[in-house]
Amino acid sequence: MIHDELQILLQSEIQALLALHRSDDPATFAMQFHSRKELPIRAMAEQLACQQKAIKKLPTLSQHNLLFTPLALEQSSGERTAAYKASIMSGKKVIDLSGGLGVDSMALAKVFQEVVYCERDSLLCSVVEHNLKVSGIKNVAVSNGDSISMLAEYLDNSFDWIYVDPARREQGQRSIALDAASPDVVAYHNLLLQKASKVCIKASPALEISALKKQLPALHTIVVVSVDRECKEILLLLERASPSDRPVQVKAVCLNADSEEITEIAGGSGDTPRVVAVAVKEYLYEPDPAIIKARLSAVLARDSDLEFVNKTVDYLTADRKIDSFPGRTFRVVECVPYKQKSFRAFLERHAIAGASIQRRDFPLSAEELRKKYRLLESERAFLFFTKDAAGHPICIYALRCFSGDEAAPFVPDQSVAPEC
Repeated sequence: MIHDELQILLQSEIQALLALHRSDDPATFAMQFHSRKELPIRAMAEQLACQQKAIKKLPTLSQHNLLFTPLALEQSSGERTAAYKASIMSGKKVIDLSGGLGVDSMALAKVFQEVVYCERDSLLCSVVEHNLKVSGIKNVAVSNGDSISMLAEYLDNSFDWIYVDPARREQGQRSIALDAASPDVVAYHNLLLQKASKVCIKASPALEISALKKQLPALHTIVVVSVDRECKEILLLLERASPSDRPVQVKAVCLNADSEEITEIAGGSGDTPRVVAVAVKEYLYEPDPAIIKARLSAVLARDSDLEFVNKTVDYLTADRKIDSFPGRTFRVVECVPYKQKSFRAFLERHAIAGASIQRRDFPLSAEELRKKYRLLESERAFLFFTKDAAGHPICIYALRCFSGDEAAPFVPDQSVAPEC
């Protein structure tokens, strides 16, 4: 989209036409109206495609006649994560230094009296001004320009919070490191804390969370956020009053896209010991990716009375089924030592033609295993390739437990090698 196209898209008759064809296939729409030279057909088809993608990511906001740019929609926060961030920040005034599509600013507008949205892309600023208007949000001020330059012009303590989602794609290159993003929150650490006593930085879910305190001395909490078992972002919470020698607290927050349910696991001081089971038990548990990323599986295991399958991976096991476990639950059918010569017979004995292959701390990749044994995919049957407590390769055949499932009794096969 370019500025001229945007001005046409803002016309009421064009908005009405887009609303009328909201569910149309964009390519079909373009073909149907290709002869209407007065219409920006390419831009309109692009908007239809974006609106259809936004329904899942922004279910409430997308009920309005919003406009998008494809890249801004791709990079924007989802509505669920934006709402969570707004729930941990509050005050009179906040500045969003990385406005983008404005989803975070819109969420923050519900808990702050005044929100300053900053964005260097003038087209996006115009798009967001439209979106704010049609959404009925009146307490967000749109500022076009370099966010750090604008922030520097404010008096110290002008804001209660600063929110920043540094751009991780500059000149076609994607980066993860904080000091390689824009703005460089490491370099501007002191400036941020001059203008607000609290700062929330959104970082890549791939960011290595150890040693961040060295880069950000005011860091006091790291929050790893997932939605529907997919790690979405890492939030770094800074506070001016936080002592530089204070240990950083780590949290895992597991969200559900279709409900307000939140599961939170927080780490205490020091490392929680990993208790390893002598053998794989009736149930196998895989913690939510946010819990694994936050390195809090041992805390979850301790609090839920679970044990690890081995010392290195995050597979947990127990003889009972735990309702509402934050992750995936499986009922173990059989656990056997992995031996190439006898494994085909194991598959044949259980009539396993397809399975979801999971592997951790195992010499063969999932692709190699699938190809080697010609296995199809399955949503219910799972083969976990890992190691036992003694470090020997094993395979755990298990069935996924879904909500409402009745658990069948676990009957170990006495004809196979000793239970793992």
